[in-house]
Amino acid sequence: MTIEKVKETIQKNEGKKLSFKFNGSRNQVEKFEGKIIETYPKIFVIQLTEENAPRKSFSYSDILTESLEIISE
Repeated sequence: MTIEKVKETIQKNEGKKLSFKFNGSRNQVEKFEGKIIETYPKIFVIQLTEENAPRKSFSYSDILTESLEIISE
């Protein structure tokens, strides 16, 4: 998969409710649900579905390196 393919996939899913899995440092795994609300040339922004939840931003390379996964339901 290439960066262009990742960007295309992210843009297609913009506004849809999705589940994500983030593999952080030191084997920390975080699962959350949210909507991709904005896309930029280098990053995209996810609004979490929980009430008063913050936004999270990720780079497209996070998908390529499998730090962030979109979980199919």
